[in-house]
Amino acid sequence: MITQQQYKRLMSEYDKTGKIIISAMKADMDRHTARKYIEAGQCPAQLQAKHTWRTRPDPLEKVWPEVTRMLADAPELEAKTVFEHFLARPDSGLEESHLRTFFRRVRHWRATQGPEREVFFAQERKPGQLMQLDWTYARELQVTIQDQALDHLFCQCVLPYSDWQWATRCISESFLSLVGGLQAALAQLGKSPEHLGTDNSSAATHELEQMAGRPRGYNADYLELCTHYDLTPVTINVNCPHEHGDVESLNRHLKRRLEQHLILRGSRDFASLEEYDRFVQGVLKAANAKRQKRLAEELAVMRRLPAGRLAEYREYEPVVSSQSLMRVNKHTYSVPSRLIGHTLRVEQHEAELKVYLGREFLFCLPRLRGDRGALVDFRHVITPLLRKPGAFIHYRHREALYPSTVYRGAHDRLVSDHGERPGVIEYLHLLKLAAEESVERVEAVLREQLALPGKWRAVQVREQLAPVARRVIELAGLTPSLKAYDTLLEGEVAHVG
Repeated sequence: MITQQQYKRLMSEYDKTGKIIISAMKADMDRHTARKYIEAGQCPAQLQAKHTWRTRPDPLEKVWPEVTRMLADAPELEAKTVFEHFLARPDSGLEESHLRTFFRRVRHWRATQGPEREVFFAQERKPGQLMQLDWTYARELQVTIQDQALDHLFCQCVLPYSDWQWATRCISESFLSLVGGLQAALAQLGKSPEHLGTDNSSAATHELEQMAGRPRGYNADYLELCTHYDLTPVTINVNCPHEHGDVESLNRHLKRRLEQHLILRGSRDFASLEEYDRFVQGVLKAANAKRQKRLAEELAVMRRLPAGRLAEYREYEPVVSSQSLMRVNKHTYSVPSRLIGHTLRVEQHEAELKVYLGREFLFCLPRLRGDRGALVDFRHVITPLLRKPGAFIHYRHREALYPSTVYRGAHDRLVSDHGERPGVIEYLHLLKLAAEESVERVEAVLREQLALPGKWRAVQVREQLAPVARRVIELAGLTPSLKAYDTLLEGEVAHVG
């Protein structure tokens, strides 16, 4: 059977030349076939006889009525699930080889008798009118930092008219990551659009009391951010992610593009977070380079940015308790005991806490996630614990004083060998040594000690790490001076005389 295109070429050439052989050659068919269609004056679809009979037995005849009932009652059922359901029944007559036939039959049924499907309507976008913001998880990229898995997200901002995009690495869908992602994108553009669109993330919106089913309200911090950049906030309906389709689509394209560039790079491991961020920015700049023409249309109608940026952190002023602990946003953190009683200034960033005493920067702490929790560093409390070892046994944050399972095993071994109180004191001396040297160096020696029989103490671990150097006092060689002796004798003789 020839195609419709061949038939059109055949009839066109025959109208020009009136010769069947030449027309058949140009239409790439046999002359007998060409003669048949020319004499019939009908296209292939009209000449083809419709099949009203089967050439082989229908393998689905036995189960198909039940299949259609199941699909009508539960349209969300997948064809593969239904096929496996009947394949497990010995009386169904189905085999693995019937899978493709079953898929085609289900697809045809859904197209002719199935329920109506959701329709998506393409929207007309105006330049400079809207920026959409959304988060997407990136753990499937399997990126590592010095062989440690990096679990992270991207906060991505998109201009739907030009498809310009910019993404910032973050660790959660928080307001601070929203501020950081938005300000990074606006800094790249140098201008701001008219509207900012988000989904109903708790970083931007909240439920209104006694208003079930009503739109969510905007958070005060989010409204302050929009006011600073003169943005009008807009959101989508609850549980309607397709209304945010532009940024949702570019989320998938971003991860696909990063995946391809990681393959080209030949490695998914990076020396630092900064190196990974530079890699992502390079991929984004290459993607945006192809969108400059439509982006220029957007920039031409956008507004200038305000002079300053908003702080990308929240500020707290906790007082350090007598337990050498401070509370920041429902989380507990340990600090050096010399800060007890002081009021600190803490900047809570998206990934870390920066601690200040007045205007002086002290140190950084990793930020805890979740509703509640405690982060106690044994280095902050080991010296006081050595003075009060009895407090260790029932210490509320005792589990934080085991840096690893090896240290826990060392504690249990020391208590078993020396008794509870002496064993605890020995273990505290191990922690003191780990604070002075490093957790890793002490742990390596502890592995060897735990493998040996017999009792041992913390001092032996210290000697293996840094053997005590015996001080040897070197005496200077004495060389007598005869001249000095003669002078002494002359003085004595004069005195006697």
